[in-house]
This record gives sequence, structure tokens and C-alpha cells, in this order.
Amino acid sequence: MKKVCVFLADGFEEIEGLTVVDILRRAGVETETVSVMGTKQIHGAHEILVEADKLFEEADIAGADMLVLPGGMPGTLNLKAHEGLRGQLIGFDKAGKHLAAICAAPSILSELGLLKGKKACAYPSFEEGLDCAEVLKAPKVTDGNITTGRGMGAAIPFALELTAILCGEEKAEEVKASIVYEV
Repeated sequence: MKKVCVFLADGFEEIEGLTVVDILRRAGVETETVSVMGTKQIHGAHEILVEADKLFEEADIAGADMLVLPGGMPGTLNLKAHEGLRGQLIGFDKAGKHLAAICAAPSILSELGLLKGKKACAYPSFEEGLDCAEVLKAPKVTDGNITTGRGMGAAIPFALELTAILCGEEKAEEVKASIVYEV
């Protein structure tokens, strides 16, 4: 079974993080929410209280097939400040394992040099700062082992893209139909 870690920090964009969790779990992917805050209680950007499955220190991150970073402010800054997470992102990239980030969070991958030579997308106010080959104004972009998403409105296409990567296009289409996503 495929495994994904979705990292949560105070100020994360709730829809971006939880849509990924919901859709991947519907597809049968073992999906863990992992707090980088030292507590399982995470306050979203819109004051929705979420309880993470694991603390960073207790999660089996190395055993995951994919790491996902939701955006939001100051959630993105809190994720970026976590040294252990930065190290995991670099290690996953070196191993060719999949990374995904949406909204402001692609800026973390960019600052780590992981978007060099790749096409990517991000929330409009973060596009200019991306150090990548080309910034696309698309809901989601996959280039090699990295998938980026544009923002909250792209959360479903972004999550379905991750489903297709992990489980195949047929499973992604099955989940898309089951949630009556008709765009």
C-alpha cells in the first residue's frame, strides 16, 4: 500500500491539506497528517482546529512514498522553519521520491533548490519568487518527481493528480466520479 505524509503547521490552509487527505484516503492510500508544531493540535489559517495523526518526531517519514505541503499563512512559514522537514524534503528529492506542494508552499521547494529546471505553479503572489524553469498558470503541474498546485481553488485537481501518480489514472477517475467532480 502506498503511504503519504501531509505536513501540518499552525496557519495551514485547511482546504489544501484536508482535501488531499480526504481524496487520497478515498483512493485507498495510507495518508498520515504529521504535525511539525510539537503538538497534535493544529490551528488552521481560518481557525479550524485539526488534530494531526502523528508528531513529526514519531512519524515514519522515510517509509512514505510522497510528502505533501499545504500552503496558507503563516503555515508555509512554519513548515519552512522546521529543519527536520527541510532535510526530509531534500532527501526525498535526492532519492527521486515524490514531493507535492500547493499555494505558497512551492516556495519552500524553490528555496531548497528543488524546482531548478522544472515547470511549476504557485499562488499568484509567490510566482515571481519561484526559482524554476517556467511558472505555469495551471491548477496543478507535475514535472518529474514534483507536483505543485496553484491554490485553494485547485485543491481537488491537485489531490486527484496525486491520486493518479500513486494509484493510476483509472483510480483517479473513479474517485473523481465518486465525489461528483464535474469540471
